Amino acid sequence: MSIGLDHHWETAALGLGGNIGDPALAMARALQALDARKDCRVLAVSRLYLTPPWGKTDQADFFNCCALIETELEPEELLDLCLALEREMKRVRAERWGPRTLDIDLLTYGERIEKSQSLELPHPRMTERAFVMLPLADLAPQMMIEGRKAESWAGSLNSTGIRISKPDGLWWRQVATSD
Repeated sequence: MSIGLDHHWETAALGLGGNIGDPALAMARALQALDARKDCRVLAVSRLYLTPPWGKTDQADFFNCCALIETELEPEELLDLCLALEREMKRVRAERWGPRTLDIDLLTYGERIEKSQSLELPHPRMTERAFVMLPLADLAPQMMIEGRKAESWAGSLNSTGIRISKPDGLWWRQVATSD
């Protein structure tokens, strides 16, 4: 019997954010839930950033981070899992770029480039957003995205108003998980 030989592990990058309730707690719980699964492992999490809203600017600042995970799930399955975690954290999709308890975006999945009705890899707008690229550059500065390194993208974006909330990538493990 061969265990684990039938599955291929792939590294994926996730972007997490939120600005309603306790978004840092929601992100920590989502990361802990991913890490507790047999088909996912959290490899690293960026510092936690506090960022001005983007797109719809008349709302509270967001907490944002990125995570690198290793998974046996295919991209669509991973996206479905992320959406389920958002629902568990009471995410309501009322308006585009509006306030939310938790948002989890699948940014990259290995080297895959694909586009379907529900998913585009790499994430189509990630390189335009400092709140994504700064934390991603924390984790994987050399990651190539559309022919440029993550650190190069991060350095080219306007990061006005973005500040570090938790300076260490272990913050998500230190957040209390009980209510």
